[in-house]
Amino acid sequence: MESTATLYWGLLFGSIGLGFFMYGKKQKRAVPFICGVGLMIVPYFVSSPLILVAAGIVLVAATYFIRV
Repeated sequence: MESTATLYWGLLFGSIGLGFFMYGKKQKRAVPFICGVGLMIVPYFVSSPLILVAAGIVLVAATYFIRV
């Protein structure tokens, strides 16, 4: 069974991912779109809260630092 922390972190990063996804789709920008999809999908496959937070931070930072 998943821990409560994993559920809350998944909800947080999924919500951020939805925002990035909608922004990327509307502005036709690939990086926010792909990172948004990644942020929404990662919580389904990761069961450790530490790995989930690390992956979420990397994807959010990628959206900020990669300007294409």
